[in-house]
Formats: sequence, C-alpha cells, structure tokens
Amino acid sequence: MDKYIGKRLDGRYLVDELVGIGGMANVYKATDVSNGRIVAVKILRDEYVQNGELLRRFKNESKAVALLSHPNIVRVYDVNFSDRVNYIVMEYIDGITLKEYIEHKGVLDWKEAVYFTIQILRALQHAHDNGIVHRDIKPQNIMLLKDGSIKVTDFGIARFARSGMHTMTDKAIGSVHYISPEQAKGDVTDNRADLYSVGVMLYEMLTGRLPFEAESAVAVAIKHIEEVPKPPREWNPDIPAGLESIVMRAMQKDAADRYASAAEMLRDIDSFKKDPSISFEYKYRTPSESAHEARIEKEVSGVQQASHEEGRHSARQAKAGGIAAVFSNRKKDKKSERNGSSRSRNSSSQRRRVARENEELTEEARKNTTSKRGERRGLLTTLVGVTCAFVIGSMIFVGTMLLLNNPFERVEDIKVPNLLGLDYESIKDSAEYADFNIVVKESGYNAEYPVGQIYDQSPSEGRTVKSGATIEVKVSQGTELGTIPVVMGKDPDTVESALRAEGFTQITRSEVYNNVVPSGLVCGINPGEGSEVATSTPISLQISQGPETKTAEVPDLGGLSLEKARTKLEEAGLKVGEITYRSSESSTDTVIGQDPVFGSQVSEGSYVNLTLSSGDRDIGSVQLYITLPENGSATMTATAVQDGNVVMERQVQPNLTNVWKPTLTGYGTAEVEILLDGEHYRTYEVDFDEGTSTQID
Repeated sequence: MDKYIGKRLDGRYLVDELVGIGGMANVYKATDVSNGRIVAVKILRDEYVQNGELLRRFKNESKAVALLSHPNIVRVYDVNFSDRVNYIVMEYIDGITLKEYIEHKGVLDWKEAVYFTIQILRALQHAHDNGIVHRDIKPQNIMLLKDGSIKVTDFGIARFARSGMHTMTDKAIGSVHYISPEQAKGDVTDNRADLYSVGVMLYEMLTGRLPFEAESAVAVAIKHIEEVPKPPREWNPDIPAGLESIVMRAMQKDAADRYASAAEMLRDIDSFKKDPSISFEYKYRTPSESAHEARIEKEVSGVQQASHEEGRHSARQAKAGGIAAVFSNRKKDKKSERNGSSRSRNSSSQRRRVARENEELTEEARKNTTSKRGERRGLLTTLVGVTCAFVIGSMIFVGTMLLLNNPFERVEDIKVPNLLGLDYESIKDSAEYADFNIVVKESGYNAEYPVGQIYDQSPSEGRTVKSGATIEVKVSQGTELGTIPVVMGKDPDTVESALRAEGFTQITRSEVYNNVVPSGLVCGINPGEGSEVATSTPISLQISQGPETKTAEVPDLGGLSLEKARTKLEEAGLKVGEITYRSSESSTDTVIGQDPVFGSQVSEGSYVNLTLSSGDRDIGSVQLYITLPENGSATMTATAVQDGNVVMERQVQPNLTNVWKPTLTGYGTAEVEILLDGEHYRTYEVDFDEGTSTQID
C-alpha cells in the first residue's frame, strides 16, 4: 500500500489514488478538502529528497509553471518544499498523452495534427514571452483532453531564458528522440530548441514515425546533429507541400535557420490553413551547407580586416622585440656585475682564464650584433612597406567613402507621413514615398485593418527625420479566424478552454432551461458549432438548467364526461392518464374518481388517472401483451385508444424492455388501437365479459 494514499497532505489534500509514476516523482489524484476540487499532486520520491540536482529541477518546475497562465498549460495551485515532503499541486487532467493518441491512431490527418500543433505553439509562445524555455517538448508531455484541447505539462527541466544560467547538468538534457542539435551537443539553448522539438512532433503525427531512430540514445543524438531527415511526404504523400516546408524549417540543424519564435511559426501555419496549396520558399540546409556558408562569411570578414590585422600584428612584433631586448640587457648587466665582483677575488690565473672567456664572448657578441642589425634592417623595411600600403589603402577607402557619402553635404529634413491604412505592397516602391526606407517590422492579426494594410508605424506621423530615414511598419494579416468546436453536452470549463485555445476571448455564459441536456452542461452556443468566425467575435455559451419545472393545479373533474374531463385537464396543462371503470349509481361514463385528487399541485404535463362509472353493469378487465419493436428509441410514448378515447398513455423504453403490458377495464367488447409516438402500431379486439383479446392487425 502506497504510504500517501488515504492520507492528507498538510491537512488539506486528501490523496485518493496513484495515477502516474515518473523518473523523479509520482503523481496522485487528490481532493482539495477546502473547496472540493479534484487536483493532481506531484510528490518528489523519497530517495531523491537529498539529490540537489533533482530537487532543483522539481522546484524549477513549480516556479516556471507558477509564472504562466494559459489555457494550454497545466495550472499550479500550490507548492510545498520541506524536509518531510516536497509536492506540487496542479490542475487534474482527465485525458491521455499525445504519445498514446499517436500510437493508437498511427498516422494523424493533417488537419488534426495542425489543430494540436497550434495549441502547443500558443502555449510555448506564452512561456517564451515570459522568459521560460521548456527544453523537453515531446508527446509524452502533452496531455490530450476528450474535447480535443491540449495541456503542456512537465516543466521540470525548463530554463529561465533571461537568467543566464548554464551548468553542466543543463547541457545534453531532454528526450533524445525530440532533442535539438544544440541540446545534443551541450550548447546553450533558447526558445528555438522548443520549436525544433515541435517540428519533430509534427513530423511524427503526420508520418506515424520518428525522423531519427537507432539502437542507442547516443546514436539518435548524433543523427540529430549530423543526418538529414527524410522529407515527410516520402513517407506520406498526402501531406500538403506547404505543411512539409513548415516541418522542415522547424527542424533546421542550425537554430538561426529555424523559426525565430512560436508566433512566426503560427503565422506560417495560419497562412497554410487559409490556403493549403500554398508554397513556402524554404530550403533545408544540411550541416555541411551551413558550415560552408559559415566559412565563406568568415573568409569575407577576414579579407575586410586583413590590412588592419596585419598592421596590428607588426606592431605587436615590434613591441615584443623591444621588450625582449630590454630583458636581455638587464640580464647582461647583472652578469657583468657578478663577473666584476668575482675578478676582484680571484687569482691572476683565474683572471687570465676569465679574460680569454671574455674575448670569446666579445667576439660572439660582435657576430650576434651584426646579425641582429641585419635582421632589424629587414624588419624595418617590412614595417615601412606595410605602413605605406596601409596608408595608401586607407586614403583610397576614405576617398571612396567621401565620394559616395559626402559628410559635408546637408541632408534635407522632412516630415514623416501617415501610413496607417495604406496597402504596404502599393507604397513600398512608390515614388511618393521614395524619400523613406519603409520596412516591415512584423505582421499580425488586426480586426480594424484588412489584409496587407499598415496598422502601426515608427516613427509616427509628423516626426521630423532626415531624408532616407527608415520607417518600420506593422502589416495586418486581417482578422484572425477561429473554429467553434463541438460543445453540446460538455463541461463549460472544458468548452471555454477549447474556445480560448482557438483564440476567442469574449466568452459569456447564460443559463437556460433544456429538456434534453442535463443540468450544468453546455446545451448551445452562438455562433453555432463548426462556424469559422473572427476571434474577436463575442461567444455566448448556454448552460442547461435542466427541464423547466412549471406546476399546475389539478381541477375538480367529478361528474364530468370523459371528453369534458379531457378538455379541462388540457386547459390546466395536464393529460388524461389511465382510465378504469367501476360500478356505481352515477351516470354511466362520468368521472367518479381521480388521482391526483382535486387541488393537488403537480408538474405541468403530468398525467391524471380517471375512474369512470359503469352504472350497474359488471366491469371486466383485460391485460394486453404488446411486443415492442426492436432497435427502438431510448424512450417512446405508448398510447391505448379504446373506442376512440385515450384510456392509457405511458413512456416506454424498447431498449430496456420488449413488452408493454397495459391493463384495460370496460364492459362488452371494444376495439383498442395501440400508438407509438403517435403512429399506429397495432389493433386489438377486446372482450371484457370473457376477459380475452385478439390482435387483428
């Protein structure tokens, strides 16, 4: 028995059951007794409490998710870190992992894959905007709910992108089949590592297989670094070419070649959704191509800096030579001092020996001096040549720049025009705006401006700038569209999360009576299910209150004929129920009893059973055995009509019982017609005196 099941954590969270076992923590389903909410409690396993690295990751997860608030990211309600127990209280997700879903379906329809990817990217965009890189994006960390919405989970190895933290344990981290090349190499990562993982997941959803597989994790990591993935359309030709381009760009080896942000990838996906035949001019670059281009750029940069570097190198040599000479002279001075002192103490023979040594040293020094003079003359010649070349090159460069861009020429001051509402493609090369360099800073959805129009600019209208100044503009992608999901009979919170995942923000709820959908569930939405509308459109959710309960007072029916009693009941919103007969002194076929009794308060539409007088005649009863149709609806209205009068009406369920057994009373013979939901079903001839019945059709 697990030690936590049945226990309360901090007197608040009653642990119900174990629902997941992870590498460093177990996940339990629990109840928050303070509010009755079902939660998930992630508890660090006891053996890792003293493991500093795993504890850091565990705390990091709580900090990361606590900063985030997004419908596609699991929410954190509470955390606790102590010597006794460490746990995170999170939103309980009743669903399966995206990995389980992929394994079940194999290859996903591209529309479904795109639907999931959009939600994942929106979650990552929110995380990245808050400075958090997940670093372990994989289908196992994506929870799929019954309504098709997703939740990104497990931020245990997330990194705060703005913190600058990078430790040895942070290097090659993440799941190897989805790891980015820079993670595999142990390099510093940013948000683009997550986008690579999204590309791998999209690849897997569209093809039913991973881009790289091998017998060991190390081999898989090497493939991420070095090998080119097979294009998805070679596995699945039904994938649109534009979607394949999106996948391959997200999976570029060099992070600089990938999407710069989740928002940028979302824009391409949105363009693809609007036109599935779209073609993107993206080229997948191999590691060798990237390295080749990098070498070319380096060589070009080296050529540009060659003269400067050569001058600095010569100067360093000259300086180093001067320092070496000074150091050598100092050594010689000290040696001479020592030799002089020694000579004053030595004998004459010693002095002669020293003299010979000095003569040899002097001759060697003379030779060295001559050699060094030659070297210095050569070096001087080289330095003079380099200096002259540098000066001449500099003069040519300065002269050229003066010709091209005369600093003494006065640049005209001009006013920035108003570009808002103008079509960017129409004005970018027009003569009217030739004095400005108009560049697109970004493209985004904007409901106020049609596609292609400028909705923001910097500098703003009226600012004084120099001719040729750059104006950065934002170009509208039009109104962002979202699709209304299927909502009938679903939990309102789940539906609202799905709507927000689609981009809708203006969501209101109202309660209405509904005879079909149980109370508390969604019974309607405006605009209707499946509608593709602007995300700025107000969305109205109707929540069922169940059937409207209206009451009616049972009227006094005593002494009335059957027809008059029926009319009076219908006026009160009630119906005739079972009709039985009893001998009495009252007039034949008049009401002598009713159930419920006169004055009772009952629900509108209720049945009132009647007892009619048979006078002094003997009353007989006959029970019919009516076989109901197979494969009938869940509920049907069964009616018995005797001599033109409804004598019994009941709700029957053919899927639960196959026989309806109404008991009828009367005298003599009668013809009884059976109706199901108002349609003729069967006819019987009934002999009340004999107590028999015969089916006649």
